Amino acid sequence: MSKGYFTLVLHAHLPFVRHPEHEAFLEENWLFEAISETYLPLLRVFDRLQHEGIPFRITISISPTLAAMLSDELLTGRYLRYTERLIELAEKEKMRTENEPEFHTLACMYVDMFKQNHHDFIDVYGKNILKGFKKFEEKGCLQLITCSATHCFLPHIENYTENVGAQIRFAVASHRRVFSGDPEGIWLPECGYYPGLETHLKDNGIRFFFTDTHGLLFAERKPKYGIYAPLYCNNLVAAFGRDPASSWAVWSAEDGYPSDYLYREYYRDIGYDLPIDYIRPYIHEGDLRINTGIKYYAITGPTNIKKPYNRAAALEKVKEHADNFVYMRCKQIERLAPLMDRPPVIVSPFDAELFGHWWFEGPEWIEHMIRVTAEAADIVGMKTPSDYLDLHGANQVSTPSASSWGNNGYGEVWLDESNDWIYRHIHKAAERMTELAVKYPEATGIRKRALNQAARELLLAQASDWAFIMKTGTTVPYAKKRTKEHIAHFTTLFDALNGDRIDQAWLSALEKKFTIFPDIDYRVFAGK
Repeated sequence: MSKGYFTLVLHAHLPFVRHPEHEAFLEENWLFEAISETYLPLLRVFDRLQHEGIPFRITISISPTLAAMLSDELLTGRYLRYTERLIELAEKEKMRTENEPEFHTLACMYVDMFKQNHHDFIDVYGKNILKGFKKFEEKGCLQLITCSATHCFLPHIENYTENVGAQIRFAVASHRRVFSGDPEGIWLPECGYYPGLETHLKDNGIRFFFTDTHGLLFAERKPKYGIYAPLYCNNLVAAFGRDPASSWAVWSAEDGYPSDYLYREYYRDIGYDLPIDYIRPYIHEGDLRINTGIKYYAITGPTNIKKPYNRAAALEKVKEHADNFVYMRCKQIERLAPLMDRPPVIVSPFDAELFGHWWFEGPEWIEHMIRVTAEAADIVGMKTPSDYLDLHGANQVSTPSASSWGNNGYGEVWLDESNDWIYRHIHKAAERMTELAVKYPEATGIRKRALNQAARELLLAQASDWAFIMKTGTTVPYAKKRTKEHIAHFTTLFDALNGDRIDQAWLSALEKKFTIFPDIDYRVFAGK
């Protein structure tokens, strides 16, 4: 029996990006990079641990938008072309670096890595890696949970009750369709919570969710055990709070493990370094330089003169950091356990894509951390939120405070001068969607299809990703285009439905492009 528990939560999410109208679309690479650098490496970690009998329990949320893309034949076919092109480039790099031993060793590593990804994707998972996550859930290693339908920041549509309910209900339905079971938990996008949201969670069978630290600490009634035990909302949906110490050890850009100088430098890629005539077939059309995934340098320090990446040294550092992480969790638990009438639970949530994509050595860190945790089982055990609630079902009742894990802890990331213009349109569309659902309670045929497509367009417009991108200033034109596109589609459908003049060819084109939520039911927006 452990003195306390550690809950690792990985949030896997990408916005729905699918462009059949283009032969190649740059933003689709977000998915391809995540498959290659995060999802497949994590599945290999799970496979090694399970094969060796190392016990582990991890909570992973897979958003409905990500699940839809991972099972889409168009995108999986394009992913195969992506990996084949990377293998070709890496083979060329092996030849180019033959007289540069440090780089040649890395080029060989990339050839092996890309070939392994290609093999796993086709031969192990049959072009659908969701099968891998489901397999490990069935083996008792993972607890898979959902997210809102399109990763909407729910506090910003709080006043549109039917819309909030639709975001949760379609998420649960998507999870049920993909994983053949109902999710017990949910990752609220950006940990965005407002008092009363738990009503929608309860209505859809959700048992628990997560908040940032201050969501629990500033609860209506002060939590007796701080963030080291869940709170029950008044309807007994449980809220788990993020532990800042364990999270900061990994998240901090200045002091976190991923910033160590021995680790691979993310921002130095041969897509930018090598001559354009050589790299042209492997970047984007118009000679737009992009990351290829082949990177030869270590972080080194705050300098532009980077040292070659030493994989062996980096993996030794991984062990050191994993050992330190588990040691510090044991110290936390030994300090907390005597002060509580139940074992403390330390909750550490992260974006899954941190591990492997941004922090190249992240999957190996997770693997070694799990191995060390298994050796320290008398002090710390890995549990999911459901595990903890099954063991300790009596918890303090209180209402968490409004909160998020965004900058400054509330909603300003998704609502400031860079993106505030979107909400008048999103809110008006939400009102109109409910109006349509009430007006046409039992639609059939093309009218029903148009109503369902209007619901899709509204949900897709509400993805928090678009507001986030506008705030951070990355691919802003694309984020603006997507927001305007979905609102324009919705408005056209609204007018067409009210004027009884639906363009069937145009509607069919929308349905073929935005294939998400095949079983969507617009009537949810009427509260049904």
